[in-house]
Amino acid sequence: MALLLLRRDLEKYLQKHQLAKKWAKARRLFEQNIRHPSLNVELLEPRWRGIYSFRIDQKYRALFFLVDGKAEVFAITKHYRKG
Repeated sequence: MALLLLRRDLEKYLQKHQLAKKWAKARRLFEQNIRHPSLNVELLEPRWRGIYSFRIDQKYRALFFLVDGKAEVFAITKHYRKG
């Protein structure tokens, strides 16, 4: 599945948090196979919103939604765990 280009603010976020290489790897895996196990793609709650996430690394996730069969990343966030 193709990813749309990132907004400039998200590119800056990746650079600021030293995630550029990890992003490139995650993007490549995503485009080759959206179901790759290391991406851990999931549909977030509430499901009706259609917001998905995939793992960049253990700490960061990319949030995206689908537009005309392409994925548009709209946020990169720290991933938290409950408990």
